[in-house]
Amino acid sequence: MAALAAFARKRRLAALSAIVLGAVVFVGVNTAANVFFRSARADLTDNGLYTLSDGTKNILKKLNEPITLRFYFSSDVAANFPTVRAYAERIRDLLAEYKSLAGGNLIVEEIDPQPYTEAEDTAVSLGLQGAPTQGGEAIYMGLSATNMADGQESIPFFQMEREAYLEYDLTSLISRLAETKKPVLGVVTNLPLDTGPGGLLASMQGTSQPFVIYSQLLQIFQLQPLEQDFAVVPPEIDTLLIAHPKALSQQTLYAIDQFVMRGGRVIAFVDPLSEISQLQSRETGEPVQGATFKSDLWLLKSWGVTYNPDEVVLDRARAQKVQYGGNAARPVVSYPVWLGLKGDADPKVSDFARDDLVTGSLSVVNLASAGHFTPAEGATTKFTPLIRSSDDAMLYSAEMLNIQSDPDELIRQFLPTGERYTIAARLSGPLKSAFKEAPPPVVKEGQPPPVLPAYIGEAADANIIVVADSDIFDDRFWVQPQQQGDQTMAVPIADNLAFVAGAAENMLGSNDLISLRTRATGDRPFTVVEDMQKAADTRFLREEQDLNARIAETQEKLAALSKPGANGEATALTSEQQAEIEKFRAELTETRARLREVQRGLRSGIETLGARLALINIALVPLLLIVVALVIAVARRRRMARAQTLPA
Repeated sequence: MAALAAFARKRRLAALSAIVLGAVVFVGVNTAANVFFRSARADLTDNGLYTLSDGTKNILKKLNEPITLRFYFSSDVAANFPTVRAYAERIRDLLAEYKSLAGGNLIVEEIDPQPYTEAEDTAVSLGLQGAPTQGGEAIYMGLSATNMADGQESIPFFQMEREAYLEYDLTSLISRLAETKKPVLGVVTNLPLDTGPGGLLASMQGTSQPFVIYSQLLQIFQLQPLEQDFAVVPPEIDTLLIAHPKALSQQTLYAIDQFVMRGGRVIAFVDPLSEISQLQSRETGEPVQGATFKSDLWLLKSWGVTYNPDEVVLDRARAQKVQYGGNAARPVVSYPVWLGLKGDADPKVSDFARDDLVTGSLSVVNLASAGHFTPAEGATTKFTPLIRSSDDAMLYSAEMLNIQSDPDELIRQFLPTGERYTIAARLSGPLKSAFKEAPPPVVKEGQPPPVLPAYIGEAADANIIVVADSDIFDDRFWVQPQQQGDQTMAVPIADNLAFVAGAAENMLGSNDLISLRTRATGDRPFTVVEDMQKAADTRFLREEQDLNARIAETQEKLAALSKPGANGEATALTSEQQAEIEKFRAELTETRARLREVQRGLRSGIETLGARLALINIALVPLLLIVVALVIAVARRRRMARAQTLPA
């Protein structure tokens, strides 16, 4: 018995020693890891959101002069806000990693702007913003950056909603400070890109707000707007962005043609139905003077593509969900005119070309009433699709869409062709001019005739991107406004900016930032739920149509049997007719009940899936843990029982 007690004491002592030793090892390992492996991390996200891209590494390694980053963070004020402190730690880690890659050309400082101090005044003067707390103090978590030439950039406040864009925000800021001169991007457009949907009227009233993509392009490039009537593209412009132009004159078309012949790059957006222009007209109550509801570009055929400005691509598989008041039973419906195109690792499934730098990493691009391109017969250029619809798509008349845009009706009429329609394409290779010779110059009154460069008939290596949609610029389709204090911040929900800016940078020869933009959106949709919803929509609409037709037919039969006599008096009904009326009424009641059942069952599959997931999370996982704990307890009790039966 004494031996058994001694054995038990030894076991307790050994267990206590193991706990103490484990605690010492745990503290030691964490201390050593914090010192020696501070920058080490394992990125387990599906699209590598926390792994630095090659673009960032290239930009940091190319720095030729020191850039100073000053991270302003109110560490004392933020002590009671664990999520803010955790995000600040992520920013610190990222800045430390940037510094280690920059080879001494990146200086990182951290400043704590205590309330009512000179540091706080400096932070405010640099444009940084403090987030107010309930205690009346402000939390600063922003960054100011300067280069050796007095260039200054800042991030007023690191919004946690933009965490997926953190690397892009930091790297693009450093890239802007590292550039000695911004590349020049010429802009030819009939859209109110610089004033927003309010247009010229909003600009005159001082309430204009440029589209987010245009604002971002202003930060990256030197934008040079061109009137839609010019004779020569200025020599400082290397790339033209043509967005939903009006019908251009022969002189302007010739200028663009010769710009391409001389090696200039073009990104052209045309549109069979501009929802931006329609929105302007709805807001003013009358057609906006000079607005273009559909656009074409005469040069497209000579560039090697065919485009029909009267056709819109409808895509049932990529239809966005919209709020629609036409059907009280289904306020949220699929609208196949507004497309949410998606990327996939499998190039056969992805809507984006995976082998092109501009689209290779896109996740989601939202478009509206888009058209399509096909290769032109006899084209000399290579036609490479960049963005395509799914194969659950069809073509629809743009004119009919203006008349009939009811989502349910469009789904009812939907007849997929099985073809994937090309919405954006790259055109490359040899190109012949659309003109056999230079047209006579247009002389404007009071001005000398324009001096045109010598005519060029062929180009050896053209590089053009064409897109059959211009609503890609519309904020409504790809950003969500979020209020931060007294300011509104645009949070991206799609890669529209990534595509537009990436295409421009690719054309201008700057590709390092493209990989950052296209990996920023970490959208992980519930694809199973989406597929169930699409199947339910199709079934619901088909059954609803059949049941409504039966109801209408039954009501007609009832009306015919109950029809009054020639003098408007009720006629006597035979027993057979009365029985027939009762039969029709019963059928009508049954059919209406069936319609309500179909309407109620629209989301039954999704709700069942949700219930199963809830059961797994709420019941099965805890039950599994209990079973594991019981198994461990039983095994431990058996070991103790065996120990007690050991001979002294």
